[in-house]
Amino acid sequence: MTQNQQKAETMQAKKEQDYRKHVEQVTPKYSLPAQMIKAFITGGIICLLGQLILNYATNQMGMDKETAASWCSMLLVLLSVVLTGFNLYPKLVEWGGGGALVPITGFANSVASAAIEYQKEGQVYGIGCKIFTIAGPVILFGIVTSWGLGVIYWIGKLLGMA
Repeated sequence: MTQNQQKAETMQAKKEQDYRKHVEQVTPKYSLPAQMIKAFITGGIICLLGQLILNYATNQMGMDKETAASWCSMLLVLLSVVLTGFNLYPKLVEWGGGGALVPITGFANSVASAAIEYQKEGQVYGIGCKIFTIAGPVILFGIVTSWGLGVIYWIGKLLGMA
């Protein structure tokens, strides 16, 4: 092996060592039990808020359970979108992890953040197109599935099976 090849290998080994050291320094260190507790607390608070809305709507406002549940969902989505707009929901997600991402509020956050991110591109090409980046597959699956089940139900009614 020539001296130039040895120098090149030594430099390559040094680069790899420096890279590993850098990755070690910048990689966040998480405690799984602590993250699980934070997620549990965050998700629990979101669910508690939802239950408080449900109880208030049924007991204080006299709504039936279905209407109260609809209002609860709408209010939680609205709260999530407003917190996303003020850049507070991402901080909640950073602290609470999956506890903030899993409920309906996490879905609303993902849709709103995509719309906010692309608003500078305009109403149609920015918000109109990019808002469905996350929601699109979910909405498409829901529409196609409900259409398919509707056709099956309609055929069943025609044949006297439903």
